[in-house]
Amino acid sequence: MRFCNIFRSIVLLLMSIMLLAGFTVVRQGYDKYREALEGMSLEEKVASIQAKEGYTRLEALPPVYVNAVVSVEDHRFYGHFGIDPIAIGRAVLHDIQAGRYVEGGSTITQQLAKNLYFTQEKEMSRKVAEVFMAFQLEEKYDKDEILELYVNSIYFGDGYYTAGDASRGYFGKEPAEMNEYESTLLAGIPNAPGRYAPTKSQELAEKRQRQVLRRMEACGYFSQEEVETVAAQMVALQ
Repeated sequence: MRFCNIFRSIVLLLMSIMLLAGFTVVRQGYDKYREALEGMSLEEKVASIQAKEGYTRLEALPPVYVNAVVSVEDHRFYGHFGIDPIAIGRAVLHDIQAGRYVEGGSTITQQLAKNLYFTQEKEMSRKVAEVFMAFQLEEKYDKDEILELYVNSIYFGDGYYTAGDASRGYFGKEPAEMNEYESTLLAGIPNAPGRYAPTKSQELAEKRQRQVLRRMEACGYFSQEEVETVAAQMVALQ
């Protein structure tokens, strides 16, 4: 009986510590979020992105490119409220299995929040701040506006920070002129521009492109035949 009481006390103590630590992280994250907004308002940040030379409107991008980005980055983008509990749960499971931080479960909105305000540091308080900022983005902007800002604030390699600049730089085309092969190739690059930029390795770029195509098929944007048609255009993996 005494052992049971001791064990129960230890469990309660550990739970209290975990709750306190969780509250502390949330508080730190909220403080980072508030400090970020005090440094520059969200409206000012968004305006600075929209003022960039090469800023590309969503309607100037091929639908296949937009669908590819959503498929591979955040396929529930148009249905969630800034965070994706399913993706977060999956990421936590994978992190536990790996014994380290390997997956974040971030939505497009969270990635935009990070690109606008935060660093790449893998700290829980930064992730919490990112969540608060994602909620703010979802409150002030609609989904298409968020997606448009996202593809104008991610790095495509070779010094390109907008989808339009990347299209012109890699393919010599205006973004609206990209075909299915080019659109799906471009959608995969931001995951790791140092590896997947076609100027770095066409083979790795097309391996990543295959992942994009599989996600598009799984999400219903492409049929198997359409995937095979695009895959047949690959040059490095033939």
